Formats: sequence, structure tokens, C-alpha cells
Amino acid sequence: QVQLVESGGGLVQPGGSLRLSCAASGFTFSMYSMSWVRQAPGKGLEWVSAINSATGITSYADSVKGRFTISRDNAKNTLYLQMNSLKPEDTALYYCAKGWPPYYTARGQGTEVIVSS
Repeated sequence: QVQLVESGGGLVQPGGSLRLSCAASGFTFSMYSMSWVRQAPGKGLEWVSAINSATGITSYADSVKGRFTISRDNAKNTLYLQMNSLKPEDTALYYCAKGWPPYYTARGQGTEVIVSS
């Protein structure tokens, strides 16, 4: 079955950086577009970024554009999210999701990111 396991979250000061990883299994990773979504405390799910499987084209929410970079290593079945210049409003549970927004077909358990001084 499809498994998505996120890691790399933690506590970071404003302006800091984190790199999230998502290990995928149970499907042919290279054939699927992948996304990152997040849920801040008390808020709904928000799409963050996506990467197309066929073209490698990436897309970002305006709130993270220029600060976050999505990438993938198909040989390692792993999705990444490099997050720089982190802000308190980036505090959330971050999930990787299988599919191009809004058509997700699976989601991991999430990794927590807390941006605080």
C-alpha cells in the first residue's frame, strides 16, 4: 500500500532553515506528481508546493514563493522541501501528498515545524 513518511521538522528561529523529506513507497514514485501541504494550528489545510512528475515543473503558494524549494530524487523515492527565511506564520504540520493539487490520493502523517524565538 501507499506509504508516505515525512521527516525533518523541528523548532527553528525566525529566519532559519529546515529541509523536510518524504520517503515514498508502495507505488511508482517517478510516475506521480507530488505536493507539500500544511495545516497551521486551528486552521485548514493549505497547499504549499507541487512538482510535476513528467516535466519537473514546480509551483508554489504565494506565501512561500522565493523562500521554499521543492525537489525530488526519483532514484531514492524521496520528496524534499527546502525551507529558508522561515517566519512564525510557517508554523504548521507539514504533509507530503501524492498527486497534483487539488487531486491528492494519499497523504503522510506529517512532520511538525515550529518557527519561534
